Amino acid sequence: MNILGLNYFFHDSTASIIRDGHLLVAIEEERLLRRKHTVEFPSQSAQRCLDECGMTTGDVDAIAVSIKPTLNAPQKILHGLRHPLEGRPFLAMELSAYRARKAGLDRWYHATWPDEKRWPPLHHIPHHLCHAPASFLISPYENAALLSIDGSGEWASAFIGRGEGRKIERYSETYFPHSLGSFYEAVTEFCGFRTNYDEGKTMGLASYGDPSVFYAKVKEMVRVKDDMTFEIDLSYFNHQYWGTPRCSPKFYEVFGRPRARNEEIEQRHMDAAAAFQKVLEEAALDLCRLLKKRSRCKNLVIGGGVSLNSVMNGRIVRESGFDDLYVIPAAGDNGTGIGASFYHYHVELGFPRTFVHMDPYVGTGYSDAKIKKVLDEGKLRYERVEHPAVVGAEIITSGQILGWFQGKMEIGPRALGNRSILADPTKKHMKDKINAEVKHREAYRPFAPSVLNERRDEYFDLKVEDPFMLKVCNVLPGKRDALPAITHVDGTARLQTVREEINPLYHRLISEVGRRNGIPVVLNTSFNVMGEPMVESPYDAVRCFYSTGIDALIVGNYVLRK
Repeated sequence: MNILGLNYFFHDSTASIIRDGHLLVAIEEERLLRRKHTVEFPSQSAQRCLDECGMTTGDVDAIAVSIKPTLNAPQKILHGLRHPLEGRPFLAMELSAYRARKAGLDRWYHATWPDEKRWPPLHHIPHHLCHAPASFLISPYENAALLSIDGSGEWASAFIGRGEGRKIERYSETYFPHSLGSFYEAVTEFCGFRTNYDEGKTMGLASYGDPSVFYAKVKEMVRVKDDMTFEIDLSYFNHQYWGTPRCSPKFYEVFGRPRARNEEIEQRHMDAAAAFQKVLEEAALDLCRLLKKRSRCKNLVIGGGVSLNSVMNGRIVRESGFDDLYVIPAAGDNGTGIGASFYHYHVELGFPRTFVHMDPYVGTGYSDAKIKKVLDEGKLRYERVEHPAVVGAEIITSGQILGWFQGKMEIGPRALGNRSILADPTKKHMKDKINAEVKHREAYRPFAPSVLNERRDEYFDLKVEDPFMLKVCNVLPGKRDALPAITHVDGTARLQTVREEINPLYHRLISEVGRRNGIPVVLNTSFNVMGEPMVESPYDAVRCFYSTGIDALIVGNYVLRK
């Protein structure tokens, strides 16, 4: 049975295909359109998914989407009526968004299947069931506690429950406008960043601030209740009306004037980010402790846009009482189409679980022949090598910056070793050099390390695996001087652990680096420049290579140098 999964209603549009309960392919529309976090209908990615699987539209048995538009409609209308003046933007946004997204779906359906009799059935899955509950179905756990946190789905902003086999039990849901996602979006906007886009910048900035400056006031804004729901003090915010800005005048009375996008970041912005980050972590930990007590599960599955906050996840691993947590690489809305498919297959249709999602490399791939064609058409100088990992390690340990394009593209916002820019983490200047010459981004932003999974304990305090780079840990104090380019200002790192059986080529590259300099760790950042999606094709890789300060590019078995 072939199920095409779509996230078409929310940001980060994505298409995916599962066959008989196994994920075959998943592609984010942004990678093909070259527009980051796009909300365009994923028509291109849907077609590419079919192409990658060798399928036609006639092979699609069902379509699952991560939205049930009619869910909680009375609550939305009532919310708008309670605020007839302030609520106008909210109602207008709700109506216009629904019409626009539905129109996109209808156009795609008619264009793809002109004969309505051949339309595959369409299954609408509630949004939050497509986050942690669906992630549980492809996790390595037979039972687990479930936590989803985001801005909002149809109306819910959080889901808490328990998974057992194919059964999903709901303990509680928190509803918009009480939203930890929106709470964090407000400080992101205050710091001069884009909401639903730059929350990772806020997380990185928080390490430079003093949370105690604003902590008491921010702590009062969030109250976690014994029933595992929470309340936000809405007097500080405007998101409940879809207002612009997200912050109310009362917010500015406490924190001062917001930063304009091109202004210098002041200490108060750092301190505000630090306080919001700390309160978010504490709220998540409070929820996890309540959930641990009720569920009595050893492990946690977390999902939703807030679960991309890897600093929060790291604290959950260390302090919540759970043995480990599982979060899929596309933990935000880009993974909900995958979730919709698996929820429909296992819960609604009742098929047994047979698949564990530990391999994130499920996107497009290019043969050496296709790569060579792009290089020849560009009249580029290159050499073909038999062992790209060996050559790559030589480039990295010589102090150069390497563009690394291999195999199938990873799913999710983190570069995991197939569409990566790599460098030597032992060279202190490398962080500033890549930020300035390659990424063209803020100097404070850190870079992540990739380490051989079997050697992680030698350098980091993480006691569990982190294959998807979503759990921040501490660099061991005795190793921080040896790894200056990936050690953040607070001594932490957003680690990726690499298993040989999952990515043998990347594992060998890191091994070869370790053989040369004694440390089996590489600096790993996404193969893109700020404001663009990760590269998808050999053409994208070549373009990025020649327009940035990357020194060498290895794409497949071909090496290009400047």
